[in-house]
Amino acid sequence: MEVLNNIQIAPAWAGHPVGFDLMTHKGRQFVAFYDHDRKMTVGQRSLQESRFELMRLEGRWLDARGRLSTDLEWDTHNSITMTIDRNDHIHLCGNMHVDPLIYFRTSRSLDITSFARIDYMVGKNEDRCTYPRFMSGPERKLVFRYRDGMSGNGVDYYNVYDEGTQSWTRLVDVPILDGMDLMNAYARQPELGPDNQYHMIWMWRDTPDCSTNHDISYATSQDLVNWSAGDGSPLPLSITAEASTSIIDPVPPGGGLSNMCASLGYDSKHRPVVSYHKNDEKAFTQAYAARLENGDWKIHKLSDWDYHWDFSGNGSIDTEITLGAVEIREEALLAMPWWHARKGSGIWKIDESTLQVVGSYPDPKPDLPEELSNVVSDLPGMGVRTTAGRGDTERKYWLRWETLERNRDQPRDEIPPPSDLVLYEVKA
Repeated sequence: MEVLNNIQIAPAWAGHPVGFDLMTHKGRQFVAFYDHDRKMTVGQRSLQESRFELMRLEGRWLDARGRLSTDLEWDTHNSITMTIDRNDHIHLCGNMHVDPLIYFRTSRSLDITSFARIDYMVGKNEDRCTYPRFMSGPERKLVFRYRDGMSGNGVDYYNVYDEGTQSWTRLVDVPILDGMDLMNAYARQPELGPDNQYHMIWMWRDTPDCSTNHDISYATSQDLVNWSAGDGSPLPLSITAEASTSIIDPVPPGGGLSNMCASLGYDSKHRPVVSYHKNDEKAFTQAYAARLENGDWKIHKLSDWDYHWDFSGNGSIDTEITLGAVEIREEALLAMPWWHARKGSGIWKIDESTLQVVGSYPDPKPDLPEELSNVVSDLPGMGVRTTAGRGDTERKYWLRWETLERNRDQPRDEIPPPSDLVLYEVKA
């Protein structure tokens, strides 16, 4: 692992972690972040240039927040995300947690100086937005997904973009997932699997209290419009918690499901394998894998930890368990990375036929050189944050900066000094 180059971008906000974005496309690079004054900022450069041209985005005034829509407060949910459409126009969305839609689009291709604020996409159900996600849909159409509502009471809408008219419409007229005013879904973005089908997993939550997650679920689709359960039966829209065939494991509220820990992978037969954690009969929190086998979900316990992760309450929490997606490592064996705040970490070697752990694989090489993983700040409580670059280049780019830890989305008494946001080009 070797650092080939680095570029100091700007001082960045360090009061709490929040997601930044980095994209490379056709020899140009684009960054989106919150600067030292918590202002939403974008930057661009050609790959031959050694500095970014930076520009703050001007938001609209939000009476309910008492600030501009592009000013960050203390909420870790308020990440920034970008994408580039088939005409090379850049789209940006972010800084939303039950907020009016905050969306910008360039009028010229690959040029951030032409970003314009656009206060609506379709003009309906856009006043309480959270979790904006751009994705490539069927026929490479640009799709945008977001939650309308709040934790414990929300729906997931999908929009589709037409480059010809530069306008958005609903992919379908109703929400894909609907909490029926009783709950909301915490869904992973649908992903195209090895069978060329879209696969999506989610869990429901009854209230803003994170302990009320329940019923990890699954659906599949060819076109993001017509959905089916794992047994092949159709799932009419909107999909709700009453669609029992979509449920993988009926874990009850308080049963140890965390919306921060659910991953989807596939075995050598292209069967979906969902990794998640829940509490066992002794109330210890354990890792599980569920696989779709002949239309039924078979659930397999992977760990034997003697620890109960007792999480609850509102706001962003620090995770204590993460489970990655299974992947094919060698014939008849799968690999799953795991991390536990008290039990260590590793990569399980899993027998593909039984989904039982039969050993461990060596730890992978780190994504970044060790020196970039070490905290530089002298301020207690600071941690390293990184964002991997995306795009059409084989080069590996990373953003690195430092912040304090999450604070349940609440203000701190003191504001730390800003951190240097640095771009690194790394050779594996």
